Amino acid sequence: MSFRLLLGVVCSVAVSTAQAAQFDAAAAFGARPSTYAMSMSPDGSRVAFIEPTSGQGAVLYVAGVEEGAAAQQVIAVNGESQRLSSCSWVASDRLACELFVVVKDPSLGLLPMSRLVGINADGSNVQLLSTEENRYSRGLQLNGGSILDWLPDENGVVLMQRRYLPDDHTGSRLGSTKEGFGVDRLDTRTRQVSTVERPDDKAAEYLTDGYGAVRVMGVREIGRGGYDTGVIHYRYRLPNSRDWKPLGDFDTVRNEGLNPYAVDRDLNVVYGLKKKDGRTALYTVKLDGSLQEELVYARPDVDINGVFRIGRRQRVVAAAYTTDRGQLEYLSQDFQQMMTSLHKAIPNMALNIVDVSTDENKVLLFAGSDTDPGVYYILDRKANQLRTFLVARAPLEGVTLATMKPISYPAADGTLIPGYLTLPPGRENAKGLPAIVLPHGGPSSRDQWGFGWLSQFFANRGFVVLQPNFRGSAGYGDDWFLQNGFQSWKIAIGDVLDAGRWLIQSGYADPNKLGVFGWSYGGYAALQSAVVDTNLFKAVVAVAPVTDLAALREEAQHWSRVDANLFKAVVAVAPVTDLAVLKEEAQHWSNYKLVLQTIGDGPHVKEGSPAQRAGEIKVPVLLFHGGRDVNVDINESQLMDRRLREAGGSSELVTWDNLDHQLEDSAARALMLSRSEAFLLKAFGL
Repeated sequence: MSFRLLLGVVCSVAVSTAQAAQFDAAAAFGARPSTYAMSMSPDGSRVAFIEPTSGQGAVLYVAGVEEGAAAQQVIAVNGESQRLSSCSWVASDRLACELFVVVKDPSLGLLPMSRLVGINADGSNVQLLSTEENRYSRGLQLNGGSILDWLPDENGVVLMQRRYLPDDHTGSRLGSTKEGFGVDRLDTRTRQVSTVERPDDKAAEYLTDGYGAVRVMGVREIGRGGYDTGVIHYRYRLPNSRDWKPLGDFDTVRNEGLNPYAVDRDLNVVYGLKKKDGRTALYTVKLDGSLQEELVYARPDVDINGVFRIGRRQRVVAAAYTTDRGQLEYLSQDFQQMMTSLHKAIPNMALNIVDVSTDENKVLLFAGSDTDPGVYYILDRKANQLRTFLVARAPLEGVTLATMKPISYPAADGTLIPGYLTLPPGRENAKGLPAIVLPHGGPSSRDQWGFGWLSQFFANRGFVVLQPNFRGSAGYGDDWFLQNGFQSWKIAIGDVLDAGRWLIQSGYADPNKLGVFGWSYGGYAALQSAVVDTNLFKAVVAVAPVTDLAALREEAQHWSRVDANLFKAVVAVAPVTDLAVLKEEAQHWSNYKLVLQTIGDGPHVKEGSPAQRAGEIKVPVLLFHGGRDVNVDINESQLMDRRLREAGGSSELVTWDNLDHQLEDSAARALMLSRSEAFLLKAFGL
């Protein structure tokens, strides 16, 4: 099968001199995607998508898939009281949308909260799908739940994993002892609910077979003091049975055991990831009582990082992994044939199936590359037609982007470190250009080939950019991950420093024009690099960085922030004996012990904390942080800034009270980019 391309992608072309004079690179690259969270209706007739407005605001639109169809606004949010994360179709005329907000509570600190709502495509019949709390609820309803099974044969009815809070309003019919995650069959139009799985206070997750049957359940192991141990005990059911049988255990800290991902009803198996020779591989396990295990796909060089699923029943069609680029190992012949034809129709692009109609005839496709931020396509398989639908980043249309080249460089011990080198567009050499090393966040993450707004901004502004997948990065197996980028910080930071040294030795960087820029763990790596080698990088930019490992560890001990006033408020509606229960409840949603295991204990905690060694940093530092960051508290940047100033160093700190870890505000990102460029150029004497 081959597809006739009706409308081609607008090719990137060089910006003219007149355009360049008006082009605001920081605003264009810092802008949030023009459209995101795409979803196709079950009948394939319409697509829902979100467009950003000012600040963190957003608007949900619905448009027909036919050429020239007008988009209709469904709902708008201001981004302050709530943010719009995603919307997906539960019927051909109805959607379920996730709203998100970070609440700043004077007693409990930052509280990330999500809620799911159902809404018709015309904006009518808005219904809350999450469970509600009241003044008698014991605990806080932070998790709005998630849809497990779309039940395509039912009109707007779904299976939903929802969290229940116990209600101690004794003597009232409204009182309830339900607690934890359960599974409900929920009519999104009427909110009529029936229980499928009773709530369990230790439940971690449920997996269905795509046909309405819950086949796998994960139960958290709770240790002394009420903290999670990181171990999940999985159970499964035989077909047409309600009895649970043991499936196996998975240790989320050590990544040991089978981690279930998806159930295939027809094969009667669960797909899951499990280690093989130090790297994760894809397996199936029979759910017939035998627990027969079969290797589906493994690689000797990288981890398998998951399965690719399509359709309303979430059919597993491929194993996913990343070498230099994201790759798929096809498990479904019809899917492989479709993707092969699409790659011929849209060559040299990374392709991703975003969504499909129930009959899998209409396909919503995304195509992008390092030099193309991406275009959404509509594929009609029966008509054998493919046409463009929307672009991902309109401000970058017509802007020439830089090529991202996979490279490897030697670390001090001779190990070859993979990474990506990006030169300014049109440049074949880097003589005289400024350069930055751009370590990724995580640290349990990695960079891969494709469009990146940060690297592309700096390349557009004339910088050479190197993104190293240092040891401590995920995706390359246990030997590469080591003990993670915190406990093994010396090796990880050494690789980041060696990236800068390689740029100089290879002629890609002038030693007087080399800086380091990082976000989250990348910000930590940038700061700690300047501690270890005080001369290599001439300037440091760190966005939402970890700066003190001991502080990061204690941030997870959330319940300790609860003050006496809150306890007094609770006593008014609950017996005094419930104070201990409240404390235990807070521990349950705290990951303190898991963070403690990740960071560890010992001399490396202080030695690996740039805020504790601020006096050793001899170059100027620029910090950015959001005041509602629940990943890394803003106190870490404030501490770093204060310690640098006390030590006589040069430090600037830019903050936003209402933004979180991602700084999802186009104006804020534009400011960050423009300030960073000016800061680096000044440090380089340019």
